[in-house]
Amino acid sequence: MTAETAADRTVLRLTGSERGDFLQGLVTNDARPGALVYSALLSPQGKYLADFFLLDRGEDILIDVKDDLAPALAQRLAMYRLRADVQIEETGLEVTRGRGDGPEGSHPDPRDAGLGWRAYGIAGARQVTDWDALRVAHVIPEAGVELIPDDSYILEMGFDRLNGVDHRKGCYVGQEVTARMKHKTELRKGLAQVEIEGTAPVGTEILAGEKPAGRLFTQSGGKALAYLRFDRAKGALTAGEAAIRWPEGAKS
Repeated sequence: MTAETAADRTVLRLTGSERGDFLQGLVTNDARPGALVYSALLSPQGKYLADFFLLDRGEDILIDVKDDLAPALAQRLAMYRLRADVQIEETGLEVTRGRGDGPEGSHPDPRDAGLGWRAYGIAGARQVTDWDALRVAHVIPEAGVELIPDDSYILEMGFDRLNGVDHRKGCYVGQEVTARMKHKTELRKGLAQVEIEGTAPVGTEILAGEKPAGRLFTQSGGKALAYLRFDRAKGALTAGEAAIRWPEGAKS
């Protein structure tokens, strides 16, 4: 077992007697005592703002979020706090992760069993796992790459499959838009795994002939993550100089 430091993460800490009810009205999933939970904060228009892990430790709730999203997330939480008995602070805790058997105090990554475990306050080593390859293999979006603040919709990014949204919980910010998308017969756009021959910069437009069919993102081992228009992503596709194919039955 190797505990690898996730160097690009910040851990916020929520305390105060109203912290649970406060989060319940804001985020897409419920913080459950003792369990690591994947969740997101949306805009009132239902667009992604930040994704994170929640860990309710009884006396507080930890929020594990990517570094570059942490300041805006803390600011927005403070804006919603009003007079609620909730305090928000950075902890300085180190985030570690790994595969195989986790150390005592670790928690399975709730998004996919193939992503291993996460832990807080346990010393880690430098990164040795190719996490981008794992993300491509399991179709896991990353903040700032596939997940774009004020642009992405979480259901198109696979949050149902990733256990990142609870459709039975009470209202939260952006819930109405998310519920409408859930009850559509079929999503017309979304994140999928594609086959790629060659390479192209992240964000390159995917074309079906001359028609836009999506955008290319993380690439690894002849596979890639792409945001596709499903009605157009058929047959031979291109992204810059790279050839793209979305096989029938590919992960999405």
